Amino acid sequence: MPRGNGPVTKVFYKGSTDDFIVFVESAEGLEAWKSDKSIPLVQVVDSFKVLVSHKHGAQGELDTASKATLENEFGTSNEDEVVKKILEEGQVQTSTQSQRTGVRNESMGPRQGHPTA
Repeated sequence: MPRGNGPVTKVFYKGSTDDFIVFVESAEGLEAWKSDKSIPLVQVVDSFKVLVSHKHGAQGELDTASKATLENEFGTSNEDEVVKKILEEGQVQTSTQSQRTGVRNESMGPRQGHPTA
């Protein structure tokens, strides 16, 4: 069965030095958190990693943001505070992740014949 092929929701924040992305569970959960801050952030955020796309927008190659990058853009390297700011001020984008297909067990290889003696 193909893996992936599900909805992916991310929050895109265009900073002055770089573009930042945080993945969330759902747009609905994010909106609920924005209106009711008593909802635990862990129920909203998919991963507490802040990612950067190196000025390539929301579709660029993503890398983990360094503490220095966070400090320069947000004035803090505390990822929890940065995630909150991105969630509050960023743009929500939902897309469908394409299914991932490919070899599941590379040890089986192309099933070449074994040499006979």
